[in-house]
Amino acid sequence: MENVLRPLIVVGGSVLLTLLIGWATDRLLRKADNRHSETPLWGLLRRGRIPYMLVLCAAMLRGSYDQVRPLQRHNAGIGQTLTLILIGATAWLVIRIAAAVVETTYSRYARAHHDAARVRRVRTQVTLIMRVVAATVGVVAVAAMLLTFPAMRAAGASLLASAGILGIVAGVAAQSTLSNMFAGLQIAFGDMVRIGDTVVVDGEWGTVEEITLTFLTVRTWDERRITMPVSYFTSKPFENWSRGTPQMTGIVYWHVDHTAPVELMRERLRDILRECPAWDGRDYGLAVTDTTPNTMQVRALVTAKDADDIWTVRVTVREQMLRWLTDHHPYALPRVNTADATLAPGFHRVNGNGNGRDGDSSRHAHELPRTGRG
Repeated sequence: MENVLRPLIVVGGSVLLTLLIGWATDRLLRKADNRHSETPLWGLLRRGRIPYMLVLCAAMLRGSYDQVRPLQRHNAGIGQTLTLILIGATAWLVIRIAAAVVETTYSRYARAHHDAARVRRVRTQVTLIMRVVAATVGVVAVAAMLLTFPAMRAAGASLLASAGILGIVAGVAAQSTLSNMFAGLQIAFGDMVRIGDTVVVDGEWGTVEEITLTFLTVRTWDERRITMPVSYFTSKPFENWSRGTPQMTGIVYWHVDHTAPVELMRERLRDILRECPAWDGRDYGLAVTDTTPNTMQVRALVTAKDADDIWTVRVTVREQMLRWLTDHHPYALPRVNTADATLAPGFHRVNGNGNGRDGDSSRHAHELPRTGRG
């Protein structure tokens, strides 16, 4: 009977005590979360209740399993297994606690500062710091697990002796990975690009959605995801439209006829912008910037508070200006202009009888058809 009751008491007691302590701790965290709703720390700490209970259960079983006589013949294997579980659960719990503390710190910072650029910068740094912390804790946990095996401890001297050669080989093999990792840290603390920034990379316009130690993801305007190594952003030029203030100036071009009413177009631009909610009211302008033999180039400058609004303003101005020109000034649209052919002086035109005679080239020029709109 003792051989049956003792294992039930040890194992069952450890499990019940773990559930009781875990339930009590969760209730305390829930009350603290309700009492201090201004901080998310206590609610985030509740996410670590599973690794917390694993640590408690593994620790209690690790300290009492040798009291069970039927299991004494397997003491070494059971103890090794419980030790590995305890190390893994502890690493898991440490990562959850660190994530809760870092996320709480970031939330407080975001509420205290209204500068969106600074908040995005801190968010990027916090994300990469958490990835470094998780990787470090994971490596330490794996190393601790390996050192629990006697064979690994015995091989420690030889491993240390060959650490220099292995380091060189690993450095050469992982050169690309290491460069990306250092580039990720450089991006995080160099404030080059942040999560939420609007960038143009290789002609693609999008928003930075994720930054890791090795790659960066850009979400384009058509919902595609472009994944690039972070080393790209430290070695090649790219456009960051969110750098500094988010305010932007946009340009709209038209090619119109030389007879286009530029002054009326300037007034129409003002009216269009006044009716466009995306225009921030800072500035606007319209000027002739270039000419060709057939058309002239008109450029409009408009402003908006960010990259999304500047796109809306540009397409609105372009569409409504073309519609206004079509409805009220169709002659201002591009045309292929033709004129009467002018003959060179002394040119003899052949009449219907085959006899050539001099004549006024302007009076006898053939009419060429006019083409184009307007």
